[in-house]
Amino acid sequence: MALDEFTVSRAIIERYFEKLKESLKADIVVVGGGPSGMVASYYLSKRGFKVVLLEKNLSLGGGIWGGGMMFNEIVVQEGGKEILEEMGIRVKPFGDGYFTADAIEVASGLCLSTVRAGTKVLNLITVEDLMVKEGRVTGVVVNWSSVILASLHVDPLTIEAKCVVDATGHQAEVVRLLEGRIPMGLEFLKEAPLWAEKGERMVVENTREVFPGLFVAGMAANAISGSPRMGPIFGGMLLSGKKVAELIMKRLEG
Repeated sequence: MALDEFTVSRAIIERYFEKLKESLKADIVVVGGGPSGMVASYYLSKRGFKVVLLEKNLSLGGGIWGGGMMFNEIVVQEGGKEILEEMGIRVKPFGDGYFTADAIEVASGLCLSTVRAGTKVLNLITVEDLMVKEGRVTGVVVNWSSVILASLHVDPLTIEAKCVVDATGHQAEVVRLLEGRIPMGLEFLKEAPLWAEKGERMVVENTREVFPGLFVAGMAANAISGSPRMGPIFGGMLLSGKKVAELIMKRLEG
C-alpha cells in the first residue's frame, strides 16, 4: 500500500480534534500530569467519571523521571507500593518498610494506566485562568503553552468541569491564579525545607477542597500550606492523588 502524506496529516488532525471536542465538557479537569495528578485521574476515570488531564509540558510524569539527582530510582512505602502494584508497576523491598521502583517504569506505567482507564490527556496546554460562577469554580481557561511562552496576544478557550484539581506541584499554579482574582483567605505560607517524614504525611493531610469546586493535591497541597518537601520519595504523592479522587467521588456521587 502506498503511503500518502495527506492521509497521515488528516488522520492526526481529525483524531485530535475528536478528542479535543470530547474534552470541552468534563466531570473533572486535573491540571498537572505529575504523580498525584495521574493517580487522581486514574481512579476517577476507573469510577466512570469523564476526566480531562491537562499538562503544560510535552511529557507527563513531573519529577519522577529523574529520580533522585538523576539516579532514576524512587522510594515508596507500603501505601504507595500498593498503588503502584495495582497498576502493574514493579517494586522491590529495601529494608524495613521501604520499597524502590525504577523511575522510568513508574512514570511510563502511570501514564499508560491513566490513559487506559479512560482519561483524556491534552499536553502542551496551559491553564491561564479559571471559570467561576456564583461562587464556584466551573471550569478552566486554556491556551497553548507555546502561546504563553511567546507572550502572544491570543485569546483562550474554555473547558467546563464540575470539579478542578490543582496538581501543578511546587508552584500551585491554579490556586494562585484564583487567589489573584478572588481572595480565598489562604495564608500561602512558603513551602518548608525538606523533611521527608513530615512532608510525606502532610501532603496527604493537606489534600482538600480549597474553594468550592477547586481541589488541591500533591506538592501543590504542601506548597500552599507551608509544609515541607520530601525529595525523591513518592508514596505521599500517590496517596494524595488517591485521596483527592475519593473526595471528589464523595462530592459528585452525593
